[in-house]
Amino acid sequence: MEKAENINLHMREIEDHFKAAISVDCVIFGYDESELKVLTLDCNMDPYLGLPSLLGDLVKNDENLDEAATRILYQRTGITDVFLEQVKAFGELDRHPMGRVVTIAYYALIKVDEYGQNGMESKHNAKWRTIGSLKEMAFDHKKILNASLHLLRKRLIEYPLWMKLLPEHFSLPELQNLFEAVLAKPLDKRNFRKKISKLGIIKEVGKKQEDVPHRPAKLYAVNEKKLREDYSFLLKNPFVS
Repeated sequence: MEKAENINLHMREIEDHFKAAISVDCVIFGYDESELKVLTLDCNMDPYLGLPSLLGDLVKNDENLDEAATRILYQRTGITDVFLEQVKAFGELDRHPMGRVVTIAYYALIKVDEYGQNGMESKHNAKWRTIGSLKEMAFDHKKILNASLHLLRKRLIEYPLWMKLLPEHFSLPELQNLFEAVLAKPLDKRNFRKKISKLGIIKEVGKKQEDVPHRPAKLYAVNEKKLREDYSFLLKNPFVS
């Protein structure tokens, strides 16, 4: 049986010829009760000058990937304590004009109005843009955005990421509107309610909407017991001790 070659024997070769930088890009999705947006910056690097870019930076020598994602998000936006999930790595040879840079993408889903949209834009130069308006982006950020959006849509049912995007008491139409905004397509009301009911993640609160121009709908709340049992990892930022 042939013995596997020890990579440690090639450390000098690795040091001399396989140098690459590692970065993190954060895809921050925001919901504003009507549509899905993503937080961007205007790129200041040729040849992408002025194009929308994601929030990213190089990983420092003294931090791991999760720590880098948390730092970058805070430095670029002032946002802390949100659930971030790693998407995947992107390592095309020509993805960065400055040389070999492998990036790891993370995404989060937040409520736009809870993070002071105007203040964020003036202080950090960050801009909320609708997904549909982003036809071209800097680097390979459009590819990263699409991959993150795909995972977000997959997670929408698997994880109740939407739990903090609605008021304490909400109607099923409000919840369906949120899902439709993220999925970018209309949903059948009966099938949607059946799927949500199976999850057991929401419960009736014995109240109805008030001061609405239509027939008041029943109000619901997140089932905290179910949340603690099955989704406790969503209750706090896993990157902040």
